[in-house]
Order: sequence, then C-alpha cells, then structure tokens
Amino acid sequence: MAWVPTKSGAWPTVTNRLRQWRGAGVFEALLKGLTAEAAKRGKVDLSLLSVDSSTARAHHDAAGMQLGEDVLIALEKARSKGVMGKDKTGEPQTVTPSGKNDAASGADTG
Repeated sequence: MAWVPTKSGAWPTVTNRLRQWRGAGVFEALLKGLTAEAAKRGKVDLSLLSVDSSTARAHHDAAGMQLGEDVLIALEKARSKGVMGKDKTGEPQTVTPSGKNDAASGADTG
C-alpha cells in the first residue's frame, strides 16, 4: 500500500501484526491508558473520541430488529412456497410460454 512506510515491512506483515494486536487487546488497552492519563490531568474530552465501524462489529442479531411470532411464521411460510409458489396439490407451479412468447423464449415449437 502506498501509505505504509517501507520500513514497516510488506503489507501482509503489517496487516497480520495489526490483527494480532487487535486480538491481544493492544488498541483497547492503549485507548484506556490514554483516557486514564487524560483524566488524571483533568483533560478528558470524550467528544473527540470515535470508533471506526471497521473495528466495531456487531452480529446481525444485534441490530435490534424485533419480529413478532406472526411475522416469523409468515416469513417462513413465504420461504417454503419458493419463488413460484405451489398449486393446490402442493406441486411447484410452472410457467408455460404461450402465444408470441414461444419464439422469444426459445421454447421448442415442433
């Protein structure tokens, strides 16, 4: 990457090192240490604190969407029908081209 100094090493080395540090809690400890030091000096300004979304990940279930049981049942019913749905006998519905669409669809005409 162009913005990484050559003395830092190859890009895979840099990313692996940053991931190891993230996994080991280095960045969290650094932030806590800096915040504690600023608090001792009476200079804590959390309005300047930000967290990049690439490091703050949440499971999709954490999005806060709450679905009622009736909605979940309706979604499951729609999913089980599939795209085409089913006829009264439970067989998947089929689409048969007719009229001018026969030639356009490439259907065998004879």
